[in-house]
Amino acid sequence: MTPPDLLPIDQILPDLVKTLESNRTVLLQAPPGAGKTTRVPLALLAASWRNGRKILMLEPRRLAARSAANYMASQRGEKAGMTVGYRTRLDTRISPDTLIEVVTEGILTRMIQSDPALEDYAAVIFDEFHERSLQADLGLALVRESKQALREDLRLIIMSATLDTAPIAAVLGQVPVLTAEGRAFPVGERYRPLPPRARLVDHLCRIVIEGLEKESGSLLVFLPGAGEIRRAERQLKETLASLGSDFGSLVIAPLYGSLGPKEQDLAIAPTPEGQRKIVLATAIAESSLTIQGIRVVIDSGQQRRPVFDANSGMTRLVTGRVSKASAEQRKGRAGRVEPGVCYRLWSESAQFGLAEFTPPEIHEADLAPVVLELAQWGARSPEQLEWIDMPPAAHWQQAVDMLGWLDMLDTDGGINQHGQAARALGTHPRLAHMILLGREIGLGYLAAELAALLEERDLAGRWAGADMQERVRIFRGKGSGHGVDAARMKSIGKTVSRLSDGIRPSPAMPTDEEVGRLLALAYPDRVARKRPGDAPRYQLSNGRGAVLRDDDPLGRHHWLATAELDGKAREATIYLAAPIDPALLERDLAGHIHERDEALWDDRRGTVVARRVKTLGQLVLEETALPAPSAELLQQGLLAAARKKGLKSLPWTPAAEQWLARVVLLARCFPDDWPAVNERWLTDNLETWLGPFLAGMNRWADLTKLNLGQALASLLDYRQQKQLDELAPTRLTIPTGQSVTLDYTAENGPVLAAKLQALFGWTGTPTVASGRVPVVIHLLSPAQRPLAVTADLASFWQNAYPEVRKDMRGRYPKHPWPEDPLNSEASQWTKKRNPEK
Repeated sequence: MTPPDLLPIDQILPDLVKTLESNRTVLLQAPPGAGKTTRVPLALLAASWRNGRKILMLEPRRLAARSAANYMASQRGEKAGMTVGYRTRLDTRISPDTLIEVVTEGILTRMIQSDPALEDYAAVIFDEFHERSLQADLGLALVRESKQALREDLRLIIMSATLDTAPIAAVLGQVPVLTAEGRAFPVGERYRPLPPRARLVDHLCRIVIEGLEKESGSLLVFLPGAGEIRRAERQLKETLASLGSDFGSLVIAPLYGSLGPKEQDLAIAPTPEGQRKIVLATAIAESSLTIQGIRVVIDSGQQRRPVFDANSGMTRLVTGRVSKASAEQRKGRAGRVEPGVCYRLWSESAQFGLAEFTPPEIHEADLAPVVLELAQWGARSPEQLEWIDMPPAAHWQQAVDMLGWLDMLDTDGGINQHGQAARALGTHPRLAHMILLGREIGLGYLAAELAALLEERDLAGRWAGADMQERVRIFRGKGSGHGVDAARMKSIGKTVSRLSDGIRPSPAMPTDEEVGRLLALAYPDRVARKRPGDAPRYQLSNGRGAVLRDDDPLGRHHWLATAELDGKAREATIYLAAPIDPALLERDLAGHIHERDEALWDDRRGTVVARRVKTLGQLVLEETALPAPSAELLQQGLLAAARKKGLKSLPWTPAAEQWLARVVLLARCFPDDWPAVNERWLTDNLETWLGPFLAGMNRWADLTKLNLGQALASLLDYRQQKQLDELAPTRLTIPTGQSVTLDYTAENGPVLAAKLQALFGWTGTPTVASGRVPVVIHLLSPAQRPLAVTADLASFWQNAYPEVRKDMRGRYPKHPWPEDPLNSEASQWTKKRNPEK
């Protein structure tokens, strides 16, 4: 057994330091509890290649960064800020003597932007890289480019507990992989699936009581979010009080990201002798943190992740199943110091259905901050950097478009002066834009308040409705907040101080229109106009629908600036918003408001309606009728009607339908030479082929005069028009000398239908498209009913005809049924009526 003062990682630390002498990049894989977070940076201080430079370690969360730095400092008998320090967004402990800096992800990006060569650092460590956060992927891409271009001597260590090395190795190449064994004790698995129709928190509390009764030690309970944690805390306290049972001295400690430092420290601190603790945590406790005394893990099996929808431009929180890797991470928390138990609130069979790993955040995130950072870096597209996973193209383009709304990029996609100022604020580009413009219109402090409030989880909760002004009132101590956490208020206050840049607040409470005005600057694509009717349903400027709860007081307003929605595809629920003054909206967003003439189809009147509209995105702000629209505008209206009604509503003739089927056939056979005139293509390109033939028309009834065949023919050039009849003829001559029409619209066409006797002697199956497509022959009885269908005449005469002859000669005795049809004369007539006889 490993001595208690040693950790498993200690055994490979000499190999790590030695490997880094000749290899500048190393992957280090070590399970939870091996000690990698707190041992590796300290070990690197003795490396000869450090040359007096510092060690930089990236942690995915503020709590983990602060905890790791404090622990490493204590191992040296120091306080954080001496040899070991940390930097987070709101808290820094660094001094001139600091040699190890533990930073959160956004801090690393800023450091490398200001000093691309990272001149003061000998090594960069990416801890817990298996979490694959967006900022970690970005940071790695930037550090690797810096290594290649400026700092070949910079060491790079990527550390993880459950690292999926395949995609990383594909990018980094054949770099050394060091593996440390864990010191985990065995952890038993007990499956307790959620019963049908049971609530998660109710079931979880029952399992907590079971764990308290059957096991010793403290409990770590994983829940998807802060809301579930608060409900579980409240219900556990009530249940334990009602039971009156003595489980020893119990402490219930929540643990999630927005808690204050004191509350977080309470959750991870060792418990005094004789005391047990129940830690109710989000995924924040999966890695990086060591919580002393945990013997029992109760895992809800759920996690809450933000998922970005590029179509709507909105991020929604999705609660879903954890991956197998995350479940193992959580389970391992119970076996740090002695054998433990893990209760899983799902079935053993469901365990096999879990995904192997949690998807990288880069696949599901809003990329606007990344695009802005890379514009500052000098990259115009993601292809200019090497990524572990390439950012999705749709998400990237949406981010570029959104930064265009915010006027942060120049015409070449580079960052402009406004974008640089926004990036320097260290907040989301939307909020930075709001702050900068808010200062210009005398609302700088309010803009800082709104940005700080929007960065955090909702201060008031859903009970307060969607009114954003109410959140400002609560923050200023004038609202009706119910039990708002003082630590959160303090944290928000720090952010306001940082973002307000010395601007003092006005003593008067801001109006709801001032709040809305600022929100519209941050979210110009989410300006909402109420739809007709009594229900609080709105259309957004991005074209999406949105709705307020029926009892929300904001529903009386016709114009809203919406800041937070749930991201549903059809009609999103509005969570945070404020009313706006349309006149101010037109002034503040003048650069994005456009005026144009358009023509629409009015089904009720059966005619084209022309109007002049002023729009913000897809939202109509103002419209006026045009009494004398131009012919071009009327044409647009008829084309809009054709799109709305569908192609089948046009005056198709049989000849036009056959033409289309013929060209579609040739496009399938010769895709490089013929246009793919399928229904979708024709609909998308109405302006090209139909528009020129609508001159002088302004009502749908006028389309009866339209020569659709002529319009379609305009899609072919002169050469193609000549080839059409050669490659896809409309008629074929049969053995009787008659010319028979081909039906290209028939199923499996082209089809030739003829009386069986008229095809005697025809041995070869006719073809079209230069022999590539056989004509399907429908052989008809004398009564013109189908007898057989074939695309191989020779086979039919040899194999099927004898049976047909046997059945038909008695039914139609006046018609010829020779034994040898191949050498018989073709005829349309009965035996007596044959004019040749």
